[in-house]
Amino acid sequence: MSTPIIHLENIQKSYYMGKQALPVLKGVSLDIEKNEYVALMGPSGSGKSTLMNILGCLDSPTEGLYVLNGQDVSKMADDDLADVRNKEIGFVFQQFNLLPRLTAVENVALPLVYSGIPKKQRLEIAMNMLEKVSLTDRSHHKPNELSGGQCQRVAIARALVNSPSLILADEPTGNLDTKTSIEIMDIFSAIQTAGNTVVLVTHEEDIANYAHRIVRLRDGVIESDKRKEASVLA
Repeated sequence: MSTPIIHLENIQKSYYMGKQALPVLKGVSLDIEKNEYVALMGPSGSGKSTLMNILGCLDSPTEGLYVLNGQDVSKMADDDLADVRNKEIGFVFQQFNLLPRLTAVENVALPLVYSGIPKKQRLEIAMNMLEKVSLTDRSHHKPNELSGGQCQRVAIARALVNSPSLILADEPTGNLDTKTSIEIMDIFSAIQTAGNTVVLVTHEEDIANYAHRIVRLRDGVIESDKRKEASVLA
């Protein structure tokens, strides 16, 4: 059996108001294998956003073990977590989070700045990524000159630029119409088929159905964890 890319063991997270603890995650244990496509679902307040932040090394658990791609990241210092985020994780957000003054290709190249790659090479790699999301013709446009769907394609290309081991997508179609949502989800399917691990947070059933496995949270614990049958995936 291969080592899972994500191994969570009894993950707990509480926030404090004064001395009072507010438990949000109450013991989440979960393994995600390399090249899996998983949707995290749950109503508001279920803990799915908190779990996403922990998976993305944007936050640390109060208790429990989180091993990402063989590294225990549960108790890492913030600087070390930032390093892991940049190397291991590609993020795609609902709001795109593009820098308005940069062109599409410059936005995609941005994560490579921290890797010490020369500018010319950064832009070449970024153009290759834009090609993967069929957007080379808009490479020199700024975000305000792009549609919502095009902005999300830029964000996906940026998430892929460091060849991360994990793609985390938080409500990636939340701001898009139905037709554009389908186009974006087809890109995620292609990313997973190419060998990436994709974890998607959504509250929409039709979006979650693109994934091969749906993990549902409620009140800070996993309520259900179901894989699709092979015949459904075919």
